[in-house]
Amino acid sequence: MANTPYPESYYAASANPVPARPALQDDVETDVCVIGAGYTGLSSALFLLEHGFKVTVLEAAKVGFGASGRNGGQIVNSYSRDIDVIERSVGPQQAQLLGNMAFEGGRIIRERVAKYQIQCDLKDGGVFAALTAKQMGHLESQKRLWERFGHTQLELLDQRRIREVVACEEYVGGMLDMSGGHIHPLNLALGEAAAVESLGGVIYEQSPAVRIERGANPVVHTPQGKVRAKFIIVAGNAYLGNLVPELAAKSMPCGTQVIATEPLGEELARSLLPQDYCVEDCNYLLDYYRLTGDKRLIFGGGVVYGARDPANIEAIIRPKMLKAFPQLKDVKIDYAWTGNFLLTLSRLPQVGRLGDNIYYSQGCSGHGVTYTHLAGKVLAEALRGQAERFDAFADLPHYPFPGGQLLRTPFAAMGAWYYGLRDKLGF
Repeated sequence: MANTPYPESYYAASANPVPARPALQDDVETDVCVIGAGYTGLSSALFLLEHGFKVTVLEAAKVGFGASGRNGGQIVNSYSRDIDVIERSVGPQQAQLLGNMAFEGGRIIRERVAKYQIQCDLKDGGVFAALTAKQMGHLESQKRLWERFGHTQLELLDQRRIREVVACEEYVGGMLDMSGGHIHPLNLALGEAAAVESLGGVIYEQSPAVRIERGANPVVHTPQGKVRAKFIIVAGNAYLGNLVPELAAKSMPCGTQVIATEPLGEELARSLLPQDYCVEDCNYLLDYYRLTGDKRLIFGGGVVYGARDPANIEAIIRPKMLKAFPQLKDVKIDYAWTGNFLLTLSRLPQVGRLGDNIYYSQGCSGHGVTYTHLAGKVLAEALRGQAERFDAFADLPHYPFPGGQLLRTPFAAMGAWYYGLRDKLGF
């Protein structure tokens, strides 16, 4: 049987030790079968276990193999489309519910880290950096919007103030969110998996779900076993493939690229980011970066539609890093990797139920670290019969990509080209 290892990344190279987890080779019964051991699946499993459910998790590769173990590691609040956009689409009542949840994911992460003593280099503070006066105006509006929903840990940064938190000459200002922050994303996933197992949950690695037998007692089939459950949670996101065709039609895997430098040393690292905050800019095709626990700079950006792996990731990302920090021109890149996230046409997550007992959440659209932790709680609530918050997400409108799966990549790439041009021209 194929054994899929982690991709070569800084995160895999610096991961905490973990136990060997076997592949499923039997027929088992459980209350809930979770497909996918990323943040959505692990968060769902933890909340369900804490409320007395018997939970089995199936992972096609290894815990955190997908986006959960490869992302930029930034705790960023709200959704990929903000609450004002949601409000215009669905009205004030539903938007109020979603707005009240927009800052919950970060709190859940911190609660998990504290409760289960997860070692993942958690740091507080995230900066949104404006490259133009128009972007700064958007941040001013965003601050007012978020404060409407009770989120008050925000500070606008003028040009002088942003120079105090990031040594980049490009920015005209920004906004600091002290409830944002950053983590070692794979170690967070591994710690959550250990927490699942500490509560009696079972995780099978190298056990891809190849077929779901729907019905009153659904069955998930793997190459060498099967799981009979009362409920199924589908949490495969960009790595789900065509297991559930209804979900594949309304989403598209996209790749993002990340590099990690050699260790910079305390003095150089502190000169770049004196308070050790993470940063993302306000462009549509944004760049993001932060320091690691051992003082490397992780820098990411770029989108490859259709999730192809570029031939030379460093050639794509290093120029972006040097534009922000030309002082790093002689610094070596130790790691370069790519990972897929799942894009929806609305750029809002897709949450719902198939039949009476198959639940899903997918399509974080590049904004998943906090949302996935919230999604796990919302899915667990729904299985316990508390569906108000689940329904607020499930009622969001979603549409298939124009032209179906054949044309979704060129259409999305065309849209990204347009917005990328707007970024360059300062619109």
